[in-house]
Amino acid sequence: MNLLHRWKVVHDSDDSVTERLRERLSNLRIRDVWEFFIERLIWLSGISIIVIVALIFLFLLREGSAAFLDIPLRQLFGRRWYPIEGIFGIWPLMVGSILVTAVAISIAIPLGLITAIYIGEIAPEWQRDLLKPIIEVLAGIPSIVLGFLGWIALAPLIQRLGAPTGLTIFTGSLILAYMSLPTIISISEDALYAVPKSFRDSALAIGATQWQTIWRVVLPAARSGLVIAIMLGIGRAIGETMAVMLVTGNAANIPDLNLGLIFQPARTMTATIAAEMGEVAQGSLHYSVLFGIGIILFVITFAINSIASRLVGVQEAGQRRKRG
Repeated sequence: MNLLHRWKVVHDSDDSVTERLRERLSNLRIRDVWEFFIERLIWLSGISIIVIVALIFLFLLREGSAAFLDIPLRQLFGRRWYPIEGIFGIWPLMVGSILVTAVAISIAIPLGLITAIYIGEIAPEWQRDLLKPIIEVLAGIPSIVLGFLGWIALAPLIQRLGAPTGLTIFTGSLILAYMSLPTIISISEDALYAVPKSFRDSALAIGATQWQTIWRVVLPAARSGLVIAIMLGIGRAIGETMAVMLVTGNAANIPDLNLGLIFQPARTMTATIAAEMGEVAQGSLHYSVLFGIGIILFVITFAINSIASRLVGVQEAGQRRKRG
């Protein structure tokens, strides 16, 4: 009787172990299926981004290639933009875009980084909780609203200060700097927040002041994130259309090189596309030139991102060599 009882106990325990093994195998199979599905989904998402960018570039190339094939490059990059007479010199548009973006970024980068440092390293908790939502709200204001405010309020103010007209490069740069600030501040503050607290504690423990800790420890550790924030700010500025079109004067000429350079009107490449695309015949040379301008903008943006990636890679490699 005892032997029979023992056999039943052992048999029941074996059955329970077998059942648990089956459950574990079933769970592992389900988990493997889910992992495979998620991995394929991530892979497809990455590939789809590459395919979408490639398709955009191919579409621009198809529509705008005639501008580079039918117009001599010397004329295409000439100093006059007068489509009515068949003159498509895009150099004034490129100069206008470069000047407006350069002045805007020279204003936005210092203000953005200083604000991010204050929010992330100096401001008390209640100020941080107050300022961050306000900055995020500023990022959501439509560009056309900002352009209208610049046209109504900022342009007359600049003209009263002595400029020949209020619709100038400087006016557009101020609006673009304001629009780039939320992007630079938010990403820079996140980069500073990602620096481990132990870095700060170690610096303070050896006698560094708070400013020395920020300057010598936190900023170098967050350098890659700060570079990305600056590059995204540049991309935000160089790709803006409606606000710039309203406040820069839309004069397709090269500003005179003098002290009043930034207080002269100009026209950007994006504003030219927005202003003239609705008036051209599809398939015409003017139509192709506008798409050609889009190709140039695409290449400039790609070059900026490539330079930023290379800078981040070089900096990280240098830091690894120092640690080694």
